[in-house]
Amino acid sequence: MQRWRGVTDLPGDWGRCVVTIGVFDGVHKGHQALISRTVEVARQRGLPSVVLTFDPHPAEVVRPGSHPAQLTTLTRKAELVEQLGVDVFAVLPFTVELSRLSPDEFVHEILVDRLHAATVIVGENFRFGHKAAGTVETLKTLGRRFGFTAYEAGLQGHSSPEDGEHTEITYSSTYVRSCIDAGEVVAAAEALGRPHRLEGIVVRGEGRGRDLGYPTANLSLPRFAAVPADGVYACWFVPQGADGKRLPSAVSVGTNPTFSGRERTVEAYVLDFDSDLYGQHVALDFVRRLRGQIAFDTPDALIAEIDKDVLRTRQALGA
Repeated sequence: MQRWRGVTDLPGDWGRCVVTIGVFDGVHKGHQALISRTVEVARQRGLPSVVLTFDPHPAEVVRPGSHPAQLTTLTRKAELVEQLGVDVFAVLPFTVELSRLSPDEFVHEILVDRLHAATVIVGENFRFGHKAAGTVETLKTLGRRFGFTAYEAGLQGHSSPEDGEHTEITYSSTYVRSCIDAGEVVAAAEALGRPHRLEGIVVRGEGRGRDLGYPTANLSLPRFAAVPADGVYACWFVPQGADGKRLPSAVSVGTNPTFSGRERTVEAYVLDFDSDLYGQHVALDFVRRLRGQIAFDTPDALIAEIDKDVLRTRQALGA
């Protein structure tokens, strides 16, 4: 898969293509269906498939300070898109100038002049252009003017039993964020098609875990990372350069109330592992929430509960 930053310097032999557009944060099942459809149509037409996304998140440019929690880093997003068979992952830097383009200008300058789109496939709730004035119907109309076809793919979701009734849940990045914020990582995984992942650099912490007999890897996370609700989780720990290897871990998210902590941290106790991880880029895949955060009266009471957390982690992960 080719990875582009911007669309100003395309290959000299670049012809027509099939494009899908979106932020695609999380690359959840709805995104996967849309991208897979784009790949399918591109192969049928003998054209390259292009995923056009944006960085930073448009919300942060249009309304500074409103950046939503980030489900996937840009690198992780590219990895997930590549797994779907896409030919080109194109990142369009989202600027104030770009945000001010009208729907007509966006289509003409980006989709027609730069990408030479033959077909554009988007979600049925797609909006674009200045103040999100453009809709799918706008895109179809402009397609007829500029010589490309455009159509929408239906939203994806599932029926969930709730209070004796079935509730239809539509997969969206907002829905996944709400699950993670509530600590409902199983529901998040259902929408994502895989466990929610946090990535970060292992840094030195207070050292309390080692004093308690449970040394932890403390993660320094990206600024907008979507961190689950406070509590203890069963996770898979993926070390740097693991080549598919993953290790069971009990992960604490919160402020360490037993020790009157104030700063929110993410600390992973990696089971059956005792190597130096400082400075490494690692990932945590959240599988199940084991319990909420508790303030214990004594360190011994905390240790007894961590013993149980480790056992519950092994059971949850089959490790």
